[in-house]
Amino acid sequence: MPVRLPSVRHCAVLLSAVWALSACTLFPVADDAPVARKLAALPSADALLLGEQHDAPAHHAIERETVEALAARGRLAALALEMAEEGNDTTHLPANATEAQVQTALRWNDKAWPWADYGPAVMAAVRAGVPVIGANLPRARMKDAMADVSLDAQLNEAAREAQREAVRSGHCGLLPETQIGPMTRIQIARDRAMAQAVLKARQPGKTVLLVAGAGHVLRPLGVPQHLPSDFKVTSVRLLAAATADDEGARGYDATWRTPPLPAKDYCAGVKAPARP
Repeated sequence: MPVRLPSVRHCAVLLSAVWALSACTLFPVADDAPVARKLAALPSADALLLGEQHDAPAHHAIERETVEALAARGRLAALALEMAEEGNDTTHLPANATEAQVQTALRWNDKAWPWADYGPAVMAAVRAGVPVIGANLPRARMKDAMADVSLDAQLNEAAREAQREAVRSGHCGLLPETQIGPMTRIQIARDRAMAQAVLKARQPGKTVLLVAGAGHVLRPLGVPQHLPSDFKVTSVRLLAAATADDEGARGYDATWRTPPLPAKDYCAGVKAPARP
């Protein structure tokens, strides 16, 4: 399974830690506005990064609608996914490919990422003749990433510390401190891999859509940090909450709110491993 920090907890820590690192503008838009209207309110970009809460059904619906809206306007260059590993794509499949064929092409891990959640957006892209590409760091490369000290220099000190704190909290405070650095490198390597996938899919006059967890699309320390300065990026947080906190919004260009979900403690029942 991919390294996957608890989404709500992970993002809450990231948001509180990096608010001072970003001066991005929040583009106001009505929460109940159609997705096509929300897209029209955003600046044109080479890439649109949608940061989801993994367990929010409304976010998956927005992702499908975003694919459909961009494709209908002939603007969708590719759909890139955190949920599939780099090196897997649908470019060789026809628009009428079956869902089984698409899952095979992407080497989909249904246990980690339920196809029922992501399949509609993926299939909307395939039906539109738009390639779907895996963007996440392959699991086989994670061990090397953990030992790659050069990854430490990919973020400035403040952003790196924010990522370290997110890893610490995202694992419910149970990781040995000696593992915080290596696990942080995996997160940085994942963001860099997603950025590289987005760059490879770039097409003039079109937009690459990346779907990933909200923490990955934070401007101060996520995927945008690994893209060149002349690459136009718009980062949108999908937020299942009654209100949008101004502090957290600073790490994104826009926040699209959806109905709140019941509070959930992702660390409830998690126990520290027994000591020998």
